[in-house]
Amino acid sequence: MTNARIDARGMRCPWPVIRLAKAIRDGAERVTIYADDPIAPAEIAALAQSRGWALCGVEDEPHGWHVSVTPAPLRGAV
Repeated sequence: MTNARIDARGMRCPWPVIRLAKAIRDGAERVTIYADDPIAPAEIAALAQSRGWALCGVEDEPHGWHVSVTPAPLRGAV
């Protein structure tokens, strides 16, 4: 499994979602994005939903969030 980590702290949307799409296009099977733009989690979730990707988790951190996405729906997800 190829994992990618993207440090998008300091970047404003749409850059975090652009980086996510590129990582998945490049073959990542799971991407974790670290972001501090307040709208990044919602933008990432919207992109994931529109592409049929699974949003694996959104976790608050002291200086932002980290969001994990896979390009395929999670097993057992409805």
